[in-house]
Amino acid sequence: MFNKIIYLFKAKSLIHLIKIFIIFALAGSLSVFLSEPLLKVIKLDEIITFYPIHLLVRLIIIFPLYQIVLFAIAFVFGEYDYFKKFFQKFFNYFKFR
Repeated sequence: MFNKIIYLFKAKSLIHLIKIFIIFALAGSLSVFLSEPLLKVIKLDEIITFYPIHLLVRLIIIFPLYQIVLFAIAFVFGEYDYFKKFFQKFFNYFKFR
């Protein structure tokens, strides 16, 4: 079972896969944590009062922040090249043809 997941993520070993998952977890948590002060600086609560639109705008703000945080954490963990290849593949998949 783990071999399929290792193959799917193109990890070198189980330890490498765990390291990749830790980087994803830290980046996700940190981007949500950092988005709150950013939203307070731009005063999103005052600009948009309708909650569904507020939530949509918040997600739009979190996405690029997540990319930056992910690359920063990957760099700290020494996995920058892995995540660079991962995102090139990810964005090429969603390219308009």
